Amino acid sequence: MNLTDVSADLANVLYTQEQIDARIAEMAAQIDQDYADKNLLMVGILNGAVMTMADLSRSLTIHCEMDWMAISSYGSGVSSSGVVRILKDMNTSIVGRDVLIVEDIVDTGLTLSYLVENLRSRNPASIEIAAAFRKPEALKKQVDVKYVGFDIPNEFVVGFGLDYAGKYRNLRGLGVLSPKVYA
Repeated sequence: MNLTDVSADLANVLYTQEQIDARIAEMAAQIDQDYADKNLLMVGILNGAVMTMADLSRSLTIHCEMDWMAISSYGSGVSSSGVVRILKDMNTSIVGRDVLIVEDIVDTGLTLSYLVENLRSRNPASIEIAAAFRKPEALKKQVDVKYVGFDIPNEFVVGFGLDYAGKYRNLRGLGVLSPKVYA
């Protein structure tokens, strides 16, 4: 789905698919350098990180393994509920592994803070975070995100894996959802 297909639902466009692709390629180049001699396990956080995980992993030149978790602090609303739940755990042991958590967005930091703490208790060699987008103004809990695609304003955004009530995930690009859609 293109940005023009839902232009009436968007207050404005933040990033096009081309801009996102270019930044993902830059992030992948840095990850290639940082993990050149390591056995990288990328852990994508469902559902939002599907697009980021796919594009980022395909941009790498090093080998990596992938696994998935579903962890949530959102309902169908537009703000974090603050309640963190693991809905699906990984199938892979991370003991002694170099883990890269791949997220669509860092919003409040509550979900990622919980997840990092949980994964550290499983004795990995290292844990880092890659996120396509980060909202610095929305942070309630500080998390160290090593690879950031874009810092964005504290507005409700959709596209590139981010949704509203299950819609807009497949939008190519990132836009601010018009309040008329969710008001």
